[in-house]
This record gives sequence, structure tokens and C-alpha cells, in this order.
Amino acid sequence: MRQHRSTHDRPSENRATTSGDAEQLLGRCQQVLAYASDREYTGWDYADGLSSAPLQRLPIESKLLNLAVQETVKRAPVNLRPLFRVEQRQSYKGSALFAMANLDVFELSGDAEYATEARSLIDWLLEADNDWCDHFCGGGHRHPLQTLSSDRPTVPGESSGVVSTAYAVQALLQAAETLDEPEYATVARSAGEFVLEDLCYTECETGARINYTATNGEPAETSPPYTLNANAIGARLLLELAASFDDTEYREAATSIFDYVATKQTATGGWMYTDPPTASHLSMDSFHNGFIIESLLRYRELTGSDRYDATIDRALSFYRGTLFEDDGAPNWDESSTYPRDIHAAAQGIIVFTEAGDLDFARRIIDWTIDALYAGDGQFYYQQRRFYTKQFTLMRWCQAWMAYALSTYLTAVDARVKTP
Repeated sequence: MRQHRSTHDRPSENRATTSGDAEQLLGRCQQVLAYASDREYTGWDYADGLSSAPLQRLPIESKLLNLAVQETVKRAPVNLRPLFRVEQRQSYKGSALFAMANLDVFELSGDAEYATEARSLIDWLLEADNDWCDHFCGGGHRHPLQTLSSDRPTVPGESSGVVSTAYAVQALLQAAETLDEPEYATVARSAGEFVLEDLCYTECETGARINYTATNGEPAETSPPYTLNANAIGARLLLELAASFDDTEYREAATSIFDYVATKQTATGGWMYTDPPTASHLSMDSFHNGFIIESLLRYRELTGSDRYDATIDRALSFYRGTLFEDDGAPNWDESSTYPRDIHAAAQGIIVFTEAGDLDFARRIIDWTIDALYAGDGQFYYQQRRFYTKQFTLMRWCQAWMAYALSTYLTAVDARVKTP
């Protein structure tokens, strides 16, 4: 079972510490997993408009047309994917999240069905990793994606990113322990070399940095911009492997990346999306800041070091005071309330759980159920100022909420069992 180190020794006032309430919330988490399992973990994704069947059949390739279709589908107030006949797929990162949620629920409930589901998902991750890489690296988006910087879409499978790889590694390490399958951990170990070699681990004045992606075995550019949350997640990946295999090289590399990320914290306590900040339209948005905080909390948990305590304290103050309302509603970023996004809510549940603030984590859960729960295990995508996007993205909504709920319930269970 995953261990959660509380940074708050005060007793929680969280009502989910009662067995009846925790059991009810566990049932909700099981419904979320059932919704996904019934659909074989397949569904629509965040920016999958280029999977439109009519668009794929066009005899021409147009960057502007690709962007128009992709962004229209992504930004529309209603789900246009059925109209555009967008293919539904199984997400790589989503499958890793579902695997970990199933493992958690297996340990919480004792129901072997969840262990079977987790094993099936883990095996799918191993089959779907990118075979061009000599090391284990997670498959990227399983749909084409058009960017402003490229004249053609990114083809599914041609690139691997640190984020999808990191969550697959977490799932493999957890499965190795929970299912007593050490070979899963053995496979995960080589992902460290993917980070150091394929993602261009490079030392700098304030530590070290890595790229977000590697493409077809060739490293991405070795110059800015650098994605700060991806660097933190990559550092956590190395740290998890260092803890599992007592690998000093990985531990030192992780610390160097965290040193770099810590120096990019703004005076307010948050992080911009990229270094330099002008490289992205995103600023200090909620869930990307949550990734960084969660990774730093994990460093403290695994090492016992106070190296980043001041950084974490400033970050949590900003995160709690600026990116969330008192009722648990997530704000989009430091200056925008809307959209209130399901992913931001899920990441908030995870961060405050890992920080030991189960009371506020539960407040976010309650807000999310009140505002974005459709019933029968299904969560909606976003709440806007005057309407709600009442459709479901399998990874963005279901996988993240399943994992957030199971993370919270695991921490509650551990606290209840602690004298």
C-alpha cells in the first residue's frame, strides 16, 4: 500500500474518517472504475479532434484546417466529437492512472477483481510502450495532434514524453509491490535512462533540466523552453526509482532537477508553465502547479530531507489561497476563476491528501460531486461561468477522479489504522 506522510500532526476534522462515510466514498470510486471498465477504458480525450474520420479522409493536409478542427472540437461548449466522428481510444496515461486506482481499491476492499483489472491494464501499458526506444518509455497521446510549431500533426506513437512515462513507472512500481510481481519493477527501472539520455538531462547554473519529449529516438531540441511541471515529474520518476533500487545516481539527478525547478518559483509561490514564461500562453494554472507541489512532497516523503520545505510552504500557501476557493472549488489560474476544471479538482484532492490536509481534500471532493458529478460513476469535464460542459473525457475526467478518490481513501484508511 502507498504510504502517505502527513505534514500536519493535528487530528483531521474530515467526516470521511468515519467508517460509514469512507465506505460510501469507496463505493463512489468503484462506480467510477466500473464506468471505465464497462467501456474498456476507451473514450474521448482532451485534444483529439484530428481523429475525425471525415478529416482523416481528406486528400489534402492543411495545418490551418487541422488547427481549426482540433480547436473547435476542444473548445466547443457541447461535445462535437460524435458529429465529427472522432475515434474513441484507450489513453496511455489514463490507463496508468486507472491501474493505480484499481490497485488501491484492491487493497482497500480485498476484492480480487480489482487486482485482475490492474494486472490487465499494466500488461497493456507494457505492450503499448514505444518500441523505438531502448529503454522503457510510455506511449504519448494516442491521437494525432497539430501544434503551431509544426507543419504536420504529431503521429500517435512517434513521440514519448516524461509525463506519460512517469505515471506508467508509478503504476509498474506499485503493481510490483501490491501484486508481488518484481518483473514490473525491473522493466520500470530502465525509464531512468530514458530521462537521462533521451530527454537530454543537462546541467545548468541552478541544477539540471530535461526536455518534455523525445521523438523517434532522437532527442528534442536542447534549448528552451523547458516545461517546469514536466521537469518536476521527471525528477519524481528518478526519485521513485532511486528509492526502489537504492540508486545514488538517480537520486542525485532528481535533486539537481528539483533544485532547478525550485529556483523558478515566483515571488507569489507559484510556477509559470514554461521557462522562459513567454514561451507559453499558460501562466500559473492550477493542475500544473499541483504536479510540482506533489512531486516536491514526494521528495520530502522519500528522503526525509527538509531541503525544499520553504519552497513547499510558499507553494501550498499560494495553491490553497489563490488556486482554490474556501468551498473547494478550483480556480483556473492566478487571475482566472473559470473554467473550473475536473482535472484541477482531482489534482487538488491528490495534493492536499499528500500534504496531510484531508479536511480540505474532502472539501474539494464534495464540491466536485456537487458541481460535476453526473451519477453512475460519471464526471463531467468543466464548469463555466454560465454553463457546464456536460460530457466526459475518459482520461481527463474518469481516470483522474478515480485516482484522486483512491489516493484520498488510501490516506484515510492509513490514518484510521494509525493509533
